[in-house]
Amino acid sequence: MRLDAATVLLQWATGGLFFLWVTTRRREVGLGYGWLLRGVFLVMAAGAAAVLAAGNRGGAGVALSTAGAIGASLAAAVALAISIARRRAGVRAQRAHRAERAEQVAAMAGRATPATEPAPAEGTPEFPPALDLVAAAAGLLGLLGAAAAVGGPYGLSAFRLVVGALFFGALTDAMLLGHWYLVQPGLSRAPLYELLRWATVLWFPEVVVLLWPTGMVSVLNGTIDDGYNGMLGWFWVMSAITTIALLVVTRLALREKQYSAVMAATGLLYLAILTAAGTDLVARALLA
Repeated sequence: MRLDAATVLLQWATGGLFFLWVTTRRREVGLGYGWLLRGVFLVMAAGAAAVLAAGNRGGAGVALSTAGAIGASLAAAVALAISIARRRAGVRAQRAHRAERAEQVAAMAGRATPATEPAPAEGTPEFPPALDLVAAAAGLLGLLGAAAAVGGPYGLSAFRLVVGALFFGALTDAMLLGHWYLVQPGLSRAPLYELLRWATVLWFPEVVVLLWPTGMVSVLNGTIDDGYNGMLGWFWVMSAITTIALLVVTRLALREKQYSAVMAATGLLYLAILTAAGTDLVARALLA
């Protein structure tokens, strides 16, 4: 299957938007986190659409991929605009957590409970997280079209693109969420643990689908020449092993109660994204 920039960008945007919904559906993380991720993945999806449009490649697969990329970027832009418009409604669980923390601090200090932030006016709707699924669904359609355009057996190519999108999305969102704890330090670690679980679970199908014939097994046994006497094949193996090792170590780091544990986990996730890129992109380049 061919490796091209537009498909990678669309994968990243689709997976990232899906796992944005996974996190925001909890109604715990501040609105700014959603604004950040929608902005990042909107640009990625728009970039994929621009590259596809500039490529002038014909075919139904390319047309569907282009439409999916445009749809994902537009849906993300609409979701971002609605979230900003409804910002005064805030986030329900975040408000409750702030009020609880204020009561605890007041009780420890022997003071009266301070006035909490006013609740939104009755009837003011919060941002509906399901809107992020619309953008992710559009991206998914684009990936299904891209699977026909990149070559190889359609089912295998589609599975590789979708699993890769989810794997990259979970890792990227987890890394960005780790940074968000600087802005919202009282946030529970449960959303970060959830993204780590997803990334760890997705590592297995990500590796298996890249080994599946014709896959990296053919590179490792010499059937496909990597041009470097097999070195790139073993680089891929080490990238895959290092990625899962980093995910395990990140989870262990989060067991520490100190706030610095979250920052350590974020740094480890930076490395995991790099090794995950080696796992996915190197394999697809060798199999092109």
